[in-house]
Amino acid sequence: QVHLVESGGGLVQPGGSLRLSCDYSGFNLENFAIGWFRQAPGKEREGVICIGSRGSTYSADTVKGRYTTGRDDAKGTHYLQIDRLKPDDTAVYYCAASPQIFVNRCLNSNYVQHWGQGTQVTVSS
Repeated sequence: QVHLVESGGGLVQPGGSLRLSCDYSGFNLENFAIGWFRQAPGKEREGVICIGSRGSTYSADTVKGRYTTGRDDAKGTHYLQIDRLKPDDTAVYYCAASPQIFVNRCLNSNYVQHWGQGTQVTVSS
């Protein structure tokens, strides 16, 4: 059974940094791209950044330069690093797995095959 579990969310002050983790099991990572999506109150869920199994990364223009993602080999997890946090970053963040064959569309929620349950990130002073 596939499981994706996010952790690391919380309350952060503007300008701060945060690292979210995605722990996964039940599927072969070589066949999937891991993406991060967020959904702010009253807004649609949007893809922000993703990484394919071969290391190619894709990110939304709105987060370039502040969001990075990768694999933490020591922990066997993926991470989302967010720097220079803004109040507009407040959202529920989801880890997601999309088939590697659709890696260039891994920011599109229509191609997601597995979702995590989400973790809340609140940016406020």
